[in-house]
Amino acid sequence: MSDQTSRLALVTGANRGIGYETARQLAAEGVRVLLAGRDREAVAAAAGELRGAGLAVRPLVLDVTDADSIREAAAEVERTYGRLDILVNNAAIRVEEYGRKPSQQPLAQWRETFDTNLFGVVEVTRAFLPLLLRSPAGRVVNLSSLLGSIGTHGNPDSYAYSDMFKSLPAYSASKSAVNSWTVHLAYELRDTPVKVNAVHPGYTRTGMNDGEGELEIPDGARTGVAMALLDDDGPTGTYTHRGETVPW
Repeated sequence: MSDQTSRLALVTGANRGIGYETARQLAAEGVRVLLAGRDREAVAAAAGELRGAGLAVRPLVLDVTDADSIREAAAEVERTYGRLDILVNNAAIRVEEYGRKPSQQPLAQWRETFDTNLFGVVEVTRAFLPLLLRSPAGRVVNLSSLLGSIGTHGNPDSYAYSDMFKSLPAYSASKSAVNSWTVHLAYELRDTPVKVNAVHPGYTRTGMNDGEGELEIPDGARTGVAMALLDDDGPTGTYTHRGETVPW
């Protein structure tokens, strides 16, 4: 088993965007990071860039929609490290088209969205939970979105209350479901050292948002990184952005 003196994190969907930046920021804090993604060449290249900057990052092939891939990744982490301290469930997709009404979005897109954004999160977490429970201070961070906030969606003063964001019903519902999974798992693990929280990164300029947004990627990663590095007296079962509670 490898050296146990520093924390070990796994970030899904980490070869670009917020996931990549989350891996970079965690590694900059002295955390060993497994940079995970489904494309072997892409994760190897991304991890190589960060290693070139002197950061302790390794690639890990992990497709959150493939049960065999998840199982193999968990087995590899167990063989190599014996535990996991931080799991950041970042991998997500947005396949719906802006401009369509909610009822016009095809059911196939709902299924594709939930396969990655919800079922992938649940299956990855379940696979790595035994390793997280071996950590003296396990942390699970689920990347949600303000679009997962039903309260925000119903607020006429919010940016979510618009034709643009109401054209993403599957994405929004998948993130609402991630929030629900978060509070259920936090309850299950309430008497363990593992803390489980959901975060809204902010409306960030990423490829998923077609480059639109209010925050640059480093700012979008900060909330998730902060929750990954929570102290022992930190919260569990929350939904936050920059330290502020987001309405469910």
